Amino acid sequence: MTTLDERTAVHRPRTGRRPVRARPEHVLVPVGLGVAAVIALWWHDTPSITGFGDWLTNAGRITGLLAGYATVVLVALMARIPALERGVGTDRLARWHAMGGRYMVSLVVAHALLIIWGYAVTAHTDVVHQTTTLLVSYPDVLMASVAGLLFVGVGIVSARAARRRMRYETWYYLHLYTYLAIALAFSHQFATGADFMTSLPARALWAALYITVGALLVWYRCVMPVRGALRYRMRVEGVYREAPGVVSVWVQGRHLDELRAEAGQFFRWRFLTRDLWWASNPYSLSAPPRPDMLRITVKTFGEHSGALSRLRPGTRVFAEGPYGAFTEGRRRQRKVLLLAGGVGITPVRALFETLPAAPGDLTLVYRATDWSDVVFQEELGRIAAARGAALHYLVGSRRDLGGDPLSPAVLTRILPDLSTHDVYVCGPEGMVRAAKAALRQAGVPRRRVHDESFEF
Repeated sequence: MTTLDERTAVHRPRTGRRPVRARPEHVLVPVGLGVAAVIALWWHDTPSITGFGDWLTNAGRITGLLAGYATVVLVALMARIPALERGVGTDRLARWHAMGGRYMVSLVVAHALLIIWGYAVTAHTDVVHQTTTLLVSYPDVLMASVAGLLFVGVGIVSARAARRRMRYETWYYLHLYTYLAIALAFSHQFATGADFMTSLPARALWAALYITVGALLVWYRCVMPVRGALRYRMRVEGVYREAPGVVSVWVQGRHLDELRAEAGQFFRWRFLTRDLWWASNPYSLSAPPRPDMLRITVKTFGEHSGALSRLRPGTRVFAEGPYGAFTEGRRRQRKVLLLAGGVGITPVRALFETLPAAPGDLTLVYRATDWSDVVFQEELGRIAAARGAALHYLVGSRRDLGGDPLSPAVLTRILPDLSTHDVYVCGPEGMVRAAKAALRQAGVPRRRVHDESFEF
């Protein structure tokens, strides 16, 4: 068995075949083309529009088609497709998903209101009577109405103000009702959708779109994790205290190099104990991945993270991943600044050891409020010495340090040529926001400032 010193020894970066990474335009361009195709489908099946009721009804058709298409796109963004996760990044995909979700819910509501209004105008009746007629007389409209209410409900609980008041696990399981809503709405699209009722090719292509995305979702979120659990056989090797309220969990397994994990990435970890088996939480690697060992470092923030300090060696581990694009793949410049705050040091520490850099081209700035919060001090010193890298600690309150320790003036004093660097930033949300603003003021282009949030 290896000792702790051997596990934390400095290792040179490994080289090998790079994983496939998609760029943002590889996602946004096809999505835009899909929107154009949906509008073209409506245009092809709409020979003429006459009267106010017809205009309203066709506006309802367009919003309904776009809502159905947006649903597929949103599911695909969260299917955890490796090329998207590594290239675009989990946090950016999550932001796109959240923004798209708001548009999709708005389209669903607009579709329902416009169709009811348009039919009521055409039939010369009121909207209440027309609503009753649609629910009772039209196939699958009742199921679609339930689906619409579920979409609206999920949208409400996903709002920032609501999410702050509930546990992540509660929000996650409520979010699963989206799949029920999709299933209920799907048959409605074929049963009453004017663009699908008389066109077999349109029905086939629409169904193929849903089936393909559904297959990707099942494969990457269900099949691959189970397959990985059987293949890699992960278990807790040991739990080690790093600082007050901070522990490192070493996980051993077989064939872990096949995961092609990279420094800066994270996994969703599920520890199979009586109290933790049901929860899957994201924690980033705090050391470069080994063929037989992975390490995460966790600060106690709640029940789940606190329970990790009590894990026993041999506990089975179920890990999904790796995810995230906070990796070497985003790098553009020869010189690199790593800027970490608090527990954000965990992925940065792994990058500090593995990013290819000549002596003098790599700098780590570590911000903490108190020395008791500093983690990996001995390891970071060894890495800096072995690689000829610079290591700076900014420890203390603003009052103690005489101002903002991450101001443009301080950062340029540490690195006079800061504007020529790539900068990786990780830490609490407020710290990251302030650091990014300071870096822009210091002349670092936005495209060379890399960060990734792990709060979903």
